[in-house]
Amino acid sequence: MAFEAAAVVAGGSMAQIFQSLLWGPWISKKGGKQIGFMGIAKRNQKDLVRLKELLEAGRIRPVIEKRYPLSKAAEAIAYLEKGHVQGKLVITVE
Repeated sequence: MAFEAAAVVAGGSMAQIFQSLLWGPWISKKGGKQIGFMGIAKRNQKDLVRLKELLEAGRIRPVIEKRYPLSKAAEAIAYLEKGHVQGKLVITVE
């Protein structure tokens, strides 16, 4: 069974998006990884259902760096603003 690895990135700073646009083609050529920019996604029901199926099957997993309770949302935003977040920050509602 062939396995194809993929990553989908949602969000990011303008600098990160620009970096992907600038370096993506070079990395794709030299690094053996396909990196591209899809632009702004337009949601539709079919895509959302497919995304749900992939998540439920464990085929894709979000990278969650930290979880914060709603009472510490300001702390989460301050951490995000430092610019060192490698995954997503999740605010939980108790």
